[in-house]
Amino acid sequence: MSSTAEYEPSPWDWVAEQVAEYEASGGERANTLTDTGIPIIVMTTVGHKSGKARKIPLMRVEHGGEYALIASKGGNPTHPSWYYNVVADPHATIQDGPAPLDYTLRLVSGAERAEWYARGTAVYPPYAEYQVAATGHGREIPVFVATPS
Repeated sequence: MSSTAEYEPSPWDWVAEQVAEYEASGGERANTLTDTGIPIIVMTTVGHKSGKARKIPLMRVEHGGEYALIASKGGNPTHPSWYYNVVADPHATIQDGPAPLDYTLRLVSGAERAEWYARGTAVYPPYAEYQVAATGHGREIPVFVATPS
């Protein structure tokens, strides 16, 4: 990922505020999904159209030093914006605590996708409902695995 890309905060206030608080505290604050207690990470990608750094909080689904990045968008018929950034450039930084680290991302399928998706639903059970909703729209929710670069 280009570390020289200028950061442009999310137009969604809650996302921009959570990312700012998470980063300012080294991951000590704003590190859960609202008040659920479910941990999050902050992923930074480069916008495929804007070329600007984009930061998004995602569910923390970690296994063996890798992370699942689940492009659920709540089961909507379309992928989240960050999906297109990752497809265009499969590199990102992930902050899970005090400092961001570089990762290479790959889209997984078949049994590997099923395994990572199951890990995701263990962390955040609504992912199961999201897949049912997405299937109704003809969409399988993409899952990327982030491996340290």
